[in-house]
Amino acid sequence: MYFEDLDLNDNVLDALYDMRFDKCTPVQEKCIPEILKGKDVLGVAQTGTGKTAAYLLPVLSKLADGGYPESAINCVIMSPTRELAQQIDQGMQGFAYYLNGVSCVAVYGGNDGNRYDQELKSLALGADVVIATPGRFISHISLGNVDLSKVSFFILDEADRMLDMGFSEDIMTIAKKLPATCQTIMFSATMPKKIEELAKTLLKNPIEIKLAVSKPAEKIQQTAYVCYETQKMGIIKDIFKAGNLKRVIIFSGSKQKVKQIAGSLNRMHINCGEMHSDLDQEQRNDVMFKFKSGQLDVLVATDIVSRGIDIDDIAMVINYDVPHDAEDYVHRIGRTARADRDGKAITFVNEDDIYFFQQIETFLEKDVEKAQLPEELGEGPVYQSNGKPKKAGNNAKNRRRKDRDHQSHKDKKQANNKQRNRCPSTQTSSNSDENNTKTQEQKKGYKQNNNSKKIQENNSASNEVRSANNKKKNPSKTQQQEQKQKDNNVKRNDRKPANNKNNAENSANQQNKKTNNKRKKRNNRQQKPDEKFVRRSTKYDIREELPSNSKNNSALKELIKKPLKWLRGLGKK
Repeated sequence: MYFEDLDLNDNVLDALYDMRFDKCTPVQEKCIPEILKGKDVLGVAQTGTGKTAAYLLPVLSKLADGGYPESAINCVIMSPTRELAQQIDQGMQGFAYYLNGVSCVAVYGGNDGNRYDQELKSLALGADVVIATPGRFISHISLGNVDLSKVSFFILDEADRMLDMGFSEDIMTIAKKLPATCQTIMFSATMPKKIEELAKTLLKNPIEIKLAVSKPAEKIQQTAYVCYETQKMGIIKDIFKAGNLKRVIIFSGSKQKVKQIAGSLNRMHINCGEMHSDLDQEQRNDVMFKFKSGQLDVLVATDIVSRGIDIDDIAMVINYDVPHDAEDYVHRIGRTARADRDGKAITFVNEDDIYFFQQIETFLEKDVEKAQLPEELGEGPVYQSNGKPKKAGNNAKNRRRKDRDHQSHKDKKQANNKQRNRCPSTQTSSNSDENNTKTQEQKKGYKQNNNSKKIQENNSASNEVRSANNKKKNPSKTQQQEQKQKDNNVKRNDRKPANNKNNAENSANQQNKKTNNKRKKRNNRQQKPDEKFVRRSTKYDIREELPSNSKNNSALKELIKKPLKWLRGLGKK
C-alpha cells in the first residue's frame, strides 16, 4: 500500500515525498488507519519495521487538520532512552517540515542549564508534542511545570524496554493525570505478561496488531565463533584484517567490558568510540554524531543502542557476549540489514554461553553457522548439542570458592564439636559433678575404712605378740588370766582412737600458733618507724624515734643512712 492511499494530510504527504517514502510497511499499513479513527492501538512488531512513523504520521495529520486547543500539550510520547527520544524528535521534524503551527520539544535528562530553561519555556507555552523520558518528565510534573489536562494522545514507544528498566510506576503516575478522553497508543517489540497487564490498565478496547514473531531479517548473515574468553580479541583482529572495518557496532552486556574493548581497539589504532550510561549527555551526543557522520568506524556500546536507533548503513554487528534473552539478540543484530540492505551478525560464544546460544537457535528455528577459529589462536571449546546451562559456580574461580567454603564449613563443624566436648550441657555437667562428689566421698570413706582396718590389724598383731611373750614368761597362767588380758587389750584398743583425736587437735592448735606468729612478724615488718626531718642550714638530718625494745634498730638505722650518704655525695659532686 502507498501512503497516498491513506487519509493523511497533504502537507505530511509532501514531506514523505521529499524524503522518498512511497510504500507503507505492514505495521504502518495496519496501524495508521486505526489511529486516524481515534481508537486505542496495541502494536507488536519487530525492530526496523517503521513503528515510529506508524504513530507519528497519523498524529501529525490530525494535529494539522486542527480542532485541538492552542498553547496546550496535545501529545505526549514516552521513550525509554535519551537516544531514542532524540531520534523520534528528528523524525518529527522531518515529517512536520511543511506543517505550520505544530511545535515539538524533547525532554530528557543529562543536559545543562540552558537546555533545562528551553524545556521550561516550551512546556509553559504549550508545545503540541512532548517527547520525554519518564524520569525527567516526572521531575517536571512534580515541580508543577506541566499541565496534562488537555492531552489528546498518549504514546508509549518500546513499552517492554521501559518496563524492563523499571519505569512502570512512573508511567502509571503520568497516566493517572491524563484526561479520560485521551487516546492511548502502545508499541512494543515483544508481548510479555507485563505488557498485557499494562495494556489492560491503560488501553480502552484496544485493537491489537501483531505481526510475525520478532525475528531478525532474512538478509542478515549470522555466524558464530565458539571460543574462549581470551580468544575474542584475536578474532576481532582477524576480522578487521580482512577489511571489514567500516560501520561496525560491537555490543557487550556490561559497561566495564565496553571500556576494556574500546581501550584495546584504540591500542590497535582502530578509530572507535564507546557508548554507555557513564557518559554524560554531551559526550553521548558527540559519539553518536561522529558515528552517524562516518568519523568513527567502530562503535562499542551496551544495549542502550540496541533499541530504536536507526542507522541505515551498519555493515556488521558483533556480539562480544551472548545475550541471555533471545529477543535482545534480535534487537542487537537488527541494527544491520536495514532499509533493504545486507548485513552480517557475528557472535562470540564461550563455554558459559553455549546453552543460551542454543536457546537463541531454538527461538530462530535454525542453526547458526559456526565459523572456524584462526589457526594462530588454537582450538576452542566443544559446542555440545543439547547442553544444559552451567550453574553459577562451574567455572574455575567459583569451583575454588566452593572448595574454600566447603573446607571452612568442615573447620567450623570441628570447632563446634571441640567446644561441645570441652563445655558439655548443664545436665551432664551437674550429673558429672554429682558423680565426682560421690566418688570423692566414696574414696574418703574407703580410705578411712582402710586406715581403721590397718590400725586394728596392727593392734591385734601387737596384742598377739604380747600374749605370746606373756605365755613364754608365765606358762602356768590360767584361762581366766588370759581372758582378763584380752579384755584389757580390747579396752586399750578402744582408747586409742580417742588418743588419736587428741593428737590431731593438738597438731591443729600448733599449726594455728605457727601461723599467728608468722602474721605477727609480717605486721612488725610492715610497721615503719616515725621519722622527723629537721632543717639545719643546707643539710638535712633525721632524728629517729624507735621503740626501745626492738631488735631491728640497727638494721633500720643503716637503711636510713644509706640514701642520705648518697644524696650528700651528689651535693659534693
